[in-house]
Amino acid sequence: MERVRSLVGCRPQRFSLCRVAPWLLVGLAVLLMLTSCAPKLGYKNVSVQELQSASEPNRIVLDVRQPEEYLSGHVPGARLLPLGEVSLKASGLSKNVPIYVICHSGNRSQQASQTLAQLGFKDIRNVQGGILAWQSAGYPLER
Repeated sequence: MERVRSLVGCRPQRFSLCRVAPWLLVGLAVLLMLTSCAPKLGYKNVSVQELQSASEPNRIVLDVRQPEEYLSGHVPGARLLPLGEVSLKASGLSKNVPIYVICHSGNRSQQASQTLAQLGFKDIRNVQGGILAWQSAGYPLER
């Protein structure tokens, strides 16, 4: 600690910041290390409005809810792939097309988006708010 104090030019007996400065430097160094090592999301969060206006002809809308939830109403054209099966069945999806992932409220779609990113999918879009937000926006469901 004395070496760090000498680097910042402090004398402990003259200024109380001198006692804190070394710890501040250590804390800053740890924060920088954690920030640089933090994992990237690997996917983009989008709104239901962005999904509704999406015009990519080859896009996939992936519904990661359970079958009974999907049957009660889903985004038109969405494919069912329950969250628990994403890692097992993702190989059947193209890695080169936009994939919009949706669930009931946004929690399961976030998990599925992370899984897809870890599996090497490049253009993943997590639909925030899920079917609840879709319905609140007044968009139709397919049954």
